[in-house]
Amino acid sequence: MLTADAVRLGLRATDKWDAIGQCGRVLLAVGAVDEPYLPAMLARETAISTYIGAGVAIPHGTDPARAHVRRTALAFLQFPDGVDWDGNRVTLCIAIAADGDEHVALLSSLATILLDADAADALRRASDVDTVLTLLAIGHKEKSA
Repeated sequence: MLTADAVRLGLRATDKWDAIGQCGRVLLAVGAVDEPYLPAMLARETAISTYIGAGVAIPHGTDPARAHVRRTALAFLQFPDGVDWDGNRVTLCIAIAADGDEHVALLSSLATILLDADAADALRRASDVDTVLTLLAIGHKEKSA
């Protein structure tokens, strides 16, 4: 679900709206979504925050926007300096595009990984794409086992 071309490290964002826009553009660039999915990600954030705690946000579109998902995918964006998310500091955004109920399993797998303080810290400090892919793959495999 997460491929090397959907990992972005060392980014900056002016605010959460900029960060969500960057997430959407990565999903679009990797062919996971069509253009109308991007404003739906902003609409989702307006309705309910995608901040999940521990410096992590999981931006995604609204339910009707699933019609604009071409394939289920993740995008990983790292913001080392942090982004203000309604008073919380977000350093990791993991964007989700899912056209069915697959997002529930994805959220569960991500939560398992991110609840591991060492793994979450390693993701925050990652300086290469392979580290991110390895850390997220290990967590997914452990969840599946």
